[in-house]
Formats: sequence, structure tokens, C-alpha cells
Amino acid sequence: MSRRKVSHKRRPGRPRGDASGQRELLLDAALACYARHGITASSVRSIATEAGVTPALFNYYFGSKESLLEAVVEERLLPVISQMRQAIESAGTDPRAVATEFVQGVHAAVARHPWLPSLWVREILSEGGALRDLLLDQLPPHVPRMLTERFAAAARSGELSGELDPRLLVVSLVGLTLFPLAAAPIWRQLFDADDVDADALMYHTLALLDRGIGGLA
Repeated sequence: MSRRKVSHKRRPGRPRGDASGQRELLLDAALACYARHGITASSVRSIATEAGVTPALFNYYFGSKESLLEAVVEERLLPVISQMRQAIESAGTDPRAVATEFVQGVHAAVARHPWLPSLWVREILSEGGALRDLLLDQLPPHVPRMLTERFAAAARSGELSGELDPRLLVVSLVGLTLFPLAAAPIWRQLFDADDVDADALMYHTLALLDRGIGGLA
């Protein structure tokens, strides 16, 4: 009696290989596309192509661009903010230590996540950015508020000049970190400054802050 060959068919829609790895690839690809083209202009197909998978696999994991964006914010953006918050919390109340921790934290975050400055410019700083309302309404504003409170306390204790508005000092810190990192391709070309790497920029920023804060305290 002949034995019939049994065919083990894969259930439809289930991805082959390392499922968690494919999902991580899609999150990384989404961030690359968001930083390069913007969130609105990044299509399902372009993100799938960036990740080296099919649009069907994208749909299997996320179902929609909106669900993908939620996952990117939850699993990529929020952890970066949380790490910076923890670092600032450990810096104490000394304004120099707080400012130093913020600057070093931003540079460390960008070293790990090169997409951060471009995403900030495109989707938070720019009018109509897809993450602006999210930042203002949903993302915990712990970092800017914590910085403001630390600087205000330092001003009350005399460690920081009363001429400095703690809120504007936070604005200045952001302007001295994320903006020059985002604009690096422009100012490097403009000033023939290819020799200025991220570390040199960070040390310059820290020296500028130290002299400004120290001189006015």
C-alpha cells in the first residue's frame, strides 16, 4: 500500500524567520523614512522597501501607518526622553551640572539615534509637524519642566544669576544642542568645518555654557 505524502502548509499571513527582528527592522526603517522624508510623506511601501520586506508584512505587524507611528513613539521616542529625564534627575541642583547633563545627554542620544535631530526639525519644530501636538499634549513634558524648576531653584539660591529667565535658559539649551546637530551638514559646508565632529561641538557648547553661566552667577 502506497503511503501518501503529507504536506505541511504554513498558515497564511504568518511571517517566516525571526518575527521580532522583522518588527524591529520596520520600526528602524520607519524612523529612517520619517527623518528623511517626513511622517506624512512616508508611505507603507517606502517603509517596507527601506526594511527589505513586503507591504504585506508591514500590515501583518502594524495594520496601518497610524499604528506604526504609535509604536514608534512608544518604543523609540519615549525611551529616549525617559533616559534623558533620569540623567537630569541624577545631576542634582547645581546649574552647571544640570546643563552639562542635558548637553551630554542630547549628544549621547543622537549618537545612538541619528534620526533624532532631523525628526525634531521636521515633525516638532516645523509648523504642522506630525509630532508637535503629541509633544505638547501627550508626551510627558518632564524634561523641560524639570530643567526649568532646577534653574529656578538655583536662581533663588544665588547659584544662577537672577538676570537669566529659567524658561529661556531651557530654550537656549535646546537651541545649542539639537539645532546645530540638525544643521551640521550646512554649517560644516559653509565654514569648511569637516574637522569639527560631534565631540568637538559638544565640548564647545559646554565651554560656552560654563563661561556664560559662571560669568553671570
